[in-house]
Parts: sequence; C-alpha cells; structure tokens
Amino acid sequence: MLHPRTSARGFAMKWLWLMGLVAVAQGLVTKVSLRKRKPLRQTLMDHGLLEDFMSKHPPSLAAKYFPTAATTEFLTNYMDLEYVGTISIGTPAQEFAVLFDTGSANLWVPSVYCFSDACADHRRYNPALSFTYRGTTATVSTWYGTGSMTGYLAYDTVQVGGIQVPNQIFGLSKTEPSSFLYYAPFDGFLGLAFPSISSSRATPIFDNMMSQGLVSQDLFSIYLTPDGKNGSFVMFGGIDDTYFTGNLSWIPLSAETYWQIKVDSITMYGRPIACPYGCQSIVDSGTSLVAGPAAGINNIQYEIGAAQASNGLSMVSCSFISRLPDIIFIINGAQFPLPPQAYIRQLQDGSCLSGFGVFDFHTAAGELWILGDIFLRHYYSVFDRANNMVGLAPAV
Repeated sequence: MLHPRTSARGFAMKWLWLMGLVAVAQGLVTKVSLRKRKPLRQTLMDHGLLEDFMSKHPPSLAAKYFPTAATTEFLTNYMDLEYVGTISIGTPAQEFAVLFDTGSANLWVPSVYCFSDACADHRRYNPALSFTYRGTTATVSTWYGTGSMTGYLAYDTVQVGGIQVPNQIFGLSKTEPSSFLYYAPFDGFLGLAFPSISSSRATPIFDNMMSQGLVSQDLFSIYLTPDGKNGSFVMFGGIDDTYFTGNLSWIPLSAETYWQIKVDSITMYGRPIACPYGCQSIVDSGTSLVAGPAAGINNIQYEIGAAQASNGLSMVSCSFISRLPDIIFIINGAQFPLPPQAYIRQLQDGSCLSGFGVFDFHTAAGELWILGDIFLRHYYSVFDRANNMVGLAPAV
C-alpha cells in the first residue's frame, strides 16, 4: 500500500477493484488440475491443515536446528485483494488484524479515542488495559492510495508471529476518514519499508527486530497464495526454498525508501509494450494490482484486449486468456514472465478482469510502477536489508 500523499485517482482505482469483486466474486471458483501425487503442502492446503502443520513444523530449514532463527506470520487471503495477519500489542495482549505492507513504514492501529466510522467497525487499542504502555505527545499522520489516518505515537510491547518486540513505537489513530478503511478486513497497517519514509520518524518494527537481535538474518520473505487459498506468510529472518523453484534472482535497490528497483522494460512477443527505456518500480505487498502511469498501462490494456466497463473496471473477454502470451518484466537483465492466468482474473459470474491499473505516482526519481500482489503471487520474494536487495524466484 503506497504511503505518500497520493491522489484520489489511486483511491478510485483500488476502490473500484474492491467493489467490483465484492459484487461479482463472492467465493471465487478455483480449478485444480488433478495429479497422481499431490505435494504434501498442497494436500494440507486443500484440507485446511497447512497452518497447523507449519506451526508445529517450522518451514525454515535453519529453524530445524535453531528454533529462534526465523518466525512465520501466517496471512489470511481476502479474495486475492489483501493479505492480513494477526499481531498483538500490550500486556496483556490486545489482538489486531493488520496489513503487512512493504509499501509503507508505519505500524498503527485504531484507538479507543477514535470515533470515525472506520474505527467503530474495527478493534481499538485501549492504553488503560496495558501496563507496558508508554504514551508520547508526538502526533502522526499517514496517507495511502486508499485513505488516511491521524493520531499520536506511543510505545508498547508488540508480538508478531513468534517475535516479541518491547518498546515498539506505533501509531494510535484518532481519525480515519476513509470509507475504504471502514470496509477493510483489517484494523491497521504494519509497514515493512525503510525508516526514511516513516511518518514522524517512527522506527519501523523490522528495524527494531534487527537492532535488538531478534532475527538471525536481516531479511524477511513473503509467499502469497492465489485464488483465495490459505498458506500465505511473511517469514522474518529466513527464506524457505520449498516455496519456489530454481534460484533467487537478486536485484539491487535503486533507493532505500520503498523497496524500489529498476525495471529494464515490460515486453510481450519480444517487444516492449511499456517502460521501453527503463523505469523505477516498487515491490509492494499492500497493493492488489500491477499499476503504473496511464500511458504504459493503457498500452498494456490495449495489447490484452481490455476495455473499461461501466463500473470503471478493465474487463477482458475470457476467451482471450488461452490466446494471450506472457507479459515479461525484464529486471536487472533477468526475465520475470507473468502468464495470462496470473494477470487476468476469471470471476464467478464468468467475466474476466485485468490485473493492471492506472496509478500516477510521481517522485523525484520520476514516475513509479507498482509490482503488487498480481506479481507477487507468482514470485516468492525476499527483502534483504543487510544487502539492500530484493530476491525473486518463481513461486510453487
């Protein structure tokens, strides 16, 4: 989820996408091809047992020998739109559902002092119930492509997966004017980007994990499931190579703000269809689509035969899917194909939706593209703070 003061256009893009799916995609249909032997992980996923199994059998190979080497935070997949995990704040613990977001850097949740409709519809942190709470007089405000919050900063113990972070600074909202946040399946945000973009200079939680020696490696990795399936996770301090094929391709960061990298070009049939001379992009787990400037996105929509419907969504004839080629993102000289089954969503009513959207995001480095969940569902991703790189490999 983008963190800066973004335009209403970005809000409309995400909101139309959400409302369109809510209207026509209640209970997505998943077509599973049968195999003689299913992998154990797939069998567990099909029976809803994966999360329990993984909690008893840590997925990190290092964790087999060093139980505190890495910890896994399981995420709930909400219609392939949002991936949400549960954390706790305070002593005794107060639980909150948060969006794990590599496109922002602040941790915040609603507070009992917030009376916006969005707060009233979500869990609210109560400072009076925690004896480890420490308040401040500092204020905080954050803006996203889908809404905003204002509030104040405080300190308390935060539990994420198996990691307890004492004296973590976080935001407590007092106003949340966005209608999107009212309908959101999460209470707040857990930002995983760099401190340089953190509002009010609040230290991001992963920075505290690193400085306090709570992770064995200064990195985290993300695996996102498709088609509403269970099994998504963020792993702090580790990489699980059973969730991807081949080797990780390591891409240097072009800025230590977002997880920003350079894309060489975006091609189809071996020719550029967007970003022909290179462009900057951010790897953003908090944005549903692959998004970019109007010129490039509109050209992609034209190439895949997408047309804007009356609800503002870009629809594609489902009969086109089998005839469309991969769209290839060339990054750091390596090819990252995105097949049509990944960038076009077939909904329950038989219609098909493009996974690309216009989002004009201007920075000092120029216009940024956003590699959101449409891309990340296809690639296991590693966010390496020690070496300032992103690692990508085809997800399984």
